[in-house]
Amino acid sequence: MYRRRLTLLLLILTALAGCGGASAGAPDAETTLLLDFQPNAVHAGIYLAQERGYDEAEGIDLTVRRPGASTDALKLLRSGRADAAILDVQDLALAARRGADDLVGVMAVVQRPLAAVIARPGTRSPRALEGRRVGVTGLPSDDAVLDSVVRGGGGNPRRVRRTTIGFAAVKALLTGRVDAATAFWNVEGVELDRRRPGFEQFRVDAYGAPRYPELVLVVSRPTLEDRRNEVTALVRALQRGYVETQADPESAVQAMLTREDGLDREGLARQLDAVAPAFTAGVGTYGVLSRDRLRAWARWDVRFGIVDREPDVDRLFDFDVVGPVNRG
Repeated sequence: MYRRRLTLLLLILTALAGCGGASAGAPDAETTLLLDFQPNAVHAGIYLAQERGYDEAEGIDLTVRRPGASTDALKLLRSGRADAAILDVQDLALAARRGADDLVGVMAVVQRPLAAVIARPGTRSPRALEGRRVGVTGLPSDDAVLDSVVRGGGGNPRRVRRTTIGFAAVKALLTGRVDAATAFWNVEGVELDRRRPGFEQFRVDAYGAPRYPELVLVVSRPTLEDRRNEVTALVRALQRGYVETQADPESAVQAMLTREDGLDREGLARQLDAVAPAFTAGVGTYGVLSRDRLRAWARWDVRFGIVDREPDVDRLFDFDVVGPVNRG
């Protein structure tokens, strides 16, 4: 009788152990995700995944961290002080070119570039920026965006008067310090339209750039190799968060307001309305990485001088982490 009861107990425990999600065997693993920028609507799916417990359903405990003024996401990833980070794909390419080839992109956060040249009202085309003052942050990718947009609009980028304004595009445009500026259409573009409608947006993928994922989820190679189940669980949780964000944007905005102080409801809602189509633009599954798009991006990066050699797409990205969206 004792042996029969013991056998039955073991069978029950075994069955219960097999009911976990993708991270069964490592329940409630603490996972730290570092944002690329201060919280904005492009991060909405992350906060909704937390709010609805999609991370817990996948067996992880997700912690979201804002970047600080001195935050170096690459160092935090490589040292293990952050498990994952949202990075601009250009930063990933530059890091690899400088020897940091131990970082891997595993999921696309958006499926198109967010960069643009935003110009004062009445600017009919990028060609009209010849001879005018255009603000750039000072990052290499800004020059590439400006060159691509002006050249794609039939102009000569060398005739543009560039001035470094840092990350003050909204103020510089509103005060008339510059005639145009490189900026992100999903944040600065929305803010400008809110404060003074009429500014022109020349999005880079409409002027010479391919459609590429501006933001990607990145982990270190050791993390991917040693904790692949956890990385997969994180991706699955975020997929659900972003899919539900598209279906229920009001809840996503509320999730961000609940978890982050100082955010503006109207501003977030406007941003989300603008950026939500980019979450799955041209692809069927949220988060999927396209080799063709990334190879086109790699060629564009070299053509416009962001890097001097094409990034090795097959080394820089893992195309097998993203799977079908788990709606359970």
